[in-house]
Amino acid sequence: MPRNPRVFPVLLAMGVLFVSCGPSSSVPRDRETAAAPAQQGAPKRVVAAIAGDPYTLSAKLNTSGPGSNVPGADALEDLVNAGLANMDNRSQLHPVLAEAAPSIENGQWRLFADGRMETTWKLRPGIVWHDGAPFTTADLLFTTQISQDPDIGWEHDAAFDAIESVTAPDDQTLTVTWKRPFIEADTLFSHAVSGRTVPLPKHILEQPYTEDKANLMNQPYWSEQFVGTGPFKLRSWERGNRLIVDANPQFVLGRPHLDEVEVKFFADSRTMAASILAGAIDFTMGRGISLEQATQIRDQWPDGRMDLRLNNWLVAFPQLLDPTPQVVTNLQFRRALLSGIDRQQMVDTLQFGLTPVGHTYLNPEDPAYAEVAPTVPRYDYDPRKSMQLIEELGYTRGGDGLYHDASNQPLAIEVRVGGGDDLTEKTTLAVADSWRRIGIAAEGLIVPAQRIRDREYAATFPAFYLRQNPNDPARLGRFRSAQIPLPANRFTGDNSPRYANPDFDTLLDRYAATIPLPARRQALGQIVTHIADQVIMMGLFYISEPTLIANRVQNVTARPPASTQAWNAVEWDVK
Repeated sequence: MPRNPRVFPVLLAMGVLFVSCGPSSSVPRDRETAAAPAQQGAPKRVVAAIAGDPYTLSAKLNTSGPGSNVPGADALEDLVNAGLANMDNRSQLHPVLAEAAPSIENGQWRLFADGRMETTWKLRPGIVWHDGAPFTTADLLFTTQISQDPDIGWEHDAAFDAIESVTAPDDQTLTVTWKRPFIEADTLFSHAVSGRTVPLPKHILEQPYTEDKANLMNQPYWSEQFVGTGPFKLRSWERGNRLIVDANPQFVLGRPHLDEVEVKFFADSRTMAASILAGAIDFTMGRGISLEQATQIRDQWPDGRMDLRLNNWLVAFPQLLDPTPQVVTNLQFRRALLSGIDRQQMVDTLQFGLTPVGHTYLNPEDPAYAEVAPTVPRYDYDPRKSMQLIEELGYTRGGDGLYHDASNQPLAIEVRVGGGDDLTEKTTLAVADSWRRIGIAAEGLIVPAQRIRDREYAATFPAFYLRQNPNDPARLGRFRSAQIPLPANRFTGDNSPRYANPDFDTLLDRYAATIPLPARRQALGQIVTHIADQVIMMGLFYISEPTLIANRVQNVTARPPASTQAWNAVEWDVK
């Protein structure tokens, strides 16, 4: 894709104006003395940026419904809250609030002859919430109660479907008995898997839960009054502008190196780019800056660098429950549409040829990819074949170049995308253009972020919804039939295509219950083959997601596939 070298001087001027007109940074408050030595000299502070205006500090609430996700908002929760164990940048669990993650090797994960399991968690001593209240297993028992309550109105944690009981012999020990094998048992109460519930403060939420359960998720706790156990504490939150967090001197892993982190919110990626070039931003979190923008910024930013990580993929979800037109539910039609997209051209123009076409759900960096990918069905670009398949369904091409049905109505489909992300917007328009070329009246619709937060509206898209989506095996459970967003669950499910198939549910359940790695890989292969064969989702390409980082910042890297840039926020530092 051609670059315009004249764009960024204009953005730079915009950025200088933006910074000069913006609110001044607050001076950090006096802090308590922690076990770590008191900080000397000027406070260490950084300014991060995310694309979008978050409405909550709970990643679980942020993703409870298709299209509601604000890029980078999951990193905000990593700043202020911790799990028993979190995922590092090598996709390995490392303990945080717990002394160790359960494993067969350490004896804290036991398998029984009748198919049941038991995992034991030992909490580190001396953990406190940000308000000073002790963190104990009572909080985990309360979190279990919330997670098992179907009336709460947020994404269901699939782990609890396999749990028989959760007990606490004492304030520091939690024992979980599982009804059946569950491969993600060691991720309970952690950030490691989408949809997991991280620990909640019983002393704050028990009363509103007991007195007014229906409004629990509307409590100010989830935003301006958030209290967690993470490395930083929320100081202030200016809606539509920024939030500021201060170092938590009582964090269980030690006081962070930084004293303060300010996170600015940007509705427009161009404004974010200008602010980076103006020196107002130290690094980005989440997606929001396209690879093209990031590359141009890197080339004009001597004080910073770009880090890349193959993170997730861009996918077009078909509406498989009640689409308009109804032919979207036809498998042959979906295969025709996928063959009609020149995905390699998208890679070359939108990803600078740095990533592969998304033929399979698995990330190419996943250890199972080399074993599984060769057997997965592929739909290479073949417009002639696409048109043949469409004509076999009874459509005829009219004088306007478009296919028409038996009543002479043009074959029209909408490709919808949530606005605010440069890459997804451009890809949506490219997909619609590809389909117009083969005779379909396809139109791309960019939906304002405020509108797409309406869960019902987001779930009931007419034909196709395009979004960046995680594609690690741990996220497969979201495509169970039980996760379809419906009125009965307040549209909180995360099964974006609204796909219901008992055989597929069985495959997902088998995978989630298979502990031995060889058998687990086999089950995984069957799942990703089913996804491709039935075109449950249309993978377009894998995304090399850029993170822009100022040279003065240390220990910040691109977002790992199963975590966020903030996975090691306690280690962030500046030169």
